[in-house]
Amino acid sequence: MNSDTCHNDAFYMQEAISLAKNGRGYTSPNPMVGAVVVKNGQIVGRGWHRAYGSSHAEVEAINDAGENSHGSDIYVTLEPCNHYGKTPPCTKKIIDSGIRRVVVAAQDPNPFVTGGGIQYLREHGIEVEVGICKDEAETLIEDFIWYIQHNKKPFVILKCATTLDGRIATSTGDSKWITCEKSRQFVHELRHAYDAILVGSGTLHKDNPSLTARIQKNGEQLKHLQAKDPHRIILDSSLSINLNSKILTQKSDSNTIIAAFADADTDKRLILEKMGATVITVAKKENFLDFEDLLEQLGKMKIMSLLIEGGSTVIGSALSSGIVNKVLFFIAPKILGGDDGVPVCRGKSPLLMQDALQLRKVEVMRFGDDTLIQGYLK
Repeated sequence: MNSDTCHNDAFYMQEAISLAKNGRGYTSPNPMVGAVVVKNGQIVGRGWHRAYGSSHAEVEAINDAGENSHGSDIYVTLEPCNHYGKTPPCTKKIIDSGIRRVVVAAQDPNPFVTGGGIQYLREHGIEVEVGICKDEAETLIEDFIWYIQHNKKPFVILKCATTLDGRIATSTGDSKWITCEKSRQFVHELRHAYDAILVGSGTLHKDNPSLTARIQKNGEQLKHLQAKDPHRIILDSSLSINLNSKILTQKSDSNTIIAAFADADTDKRLILEKMGATVITVAKKENFLDFEDLLEQLGKMKIMSLLIEGGSTVIGSALSSGIVNKVLFFIAPKILGGDDGVPVCRGKSPLLMQDALQLRKVEVMRFGDDTLIQGYLK
């Protein structure tokens, strides 16, 4: 393959990746996938996986291309499936369409099927190139890859907003607002993108949050974008939740899941369930809800990604338990200037700096005057 071909392949794959992003928030527990059909140097078909259970990206792109598919190339961000699920295998669609060449960014992460679709296509005389824009394509579906390769446990993202001196609220508990409107709007986009959001009972009692996704532009909510609310996970070991809480009374298509100890109030459990909430029993670990047990149960509910938003006890516990994959810290240029505010984390920290948690693949973004630092713990 010459350098011009590599350059062109990367160009078309970038278009496929951009298309895949259109499915963000709608495809779980399937991954986001995009595809383009190219003939004689022109894109003649575009497609992406729009929602769980709907046509896959390759099918969308081939249908869009129509008769132009014959003798063309198709660029797809993830290895075409070679099995029957909710839809027929994409490999058969590709072969029947007369496509001559398939360019794949990332292989299927399932160890039982990796390379199966690629091999099947090659066995039927179709040229297949693999690995174009691989890193970017895999980052796009990092939650899906983790979920598939780790016994269907959710990919965990920890998000918090802090002042320069490391506080998430004043001594009175006031936290509105640490960050600017642009940062807060980005957080709503995160809520739309991930399957579930988690807070502790302390945050619930203090703020009575909605925990919904509200996409805005220029200060106005854009209802036509149809933002998807995440499932709301509340850590409430004793079921102390107020029955008038917004998460119980507001209109939302997503579920409220309350994690409690086995000995929590039985009568209140029944009331909450009659109100539409799901109450799950989670094991106890050092007087706290066991995160590992919680993640296992959420995974069985097909929750592929979990966004933790706090408060400080939950943040500290999540970090110390080792469940966090990705960290997003919004840092606002504000200083409280005292030691009586609420810290980012509560709990015991390491005695030595060498034992501090170290982020890798760190990126820095700006939202107005705020700075977002994100990176990975595993």
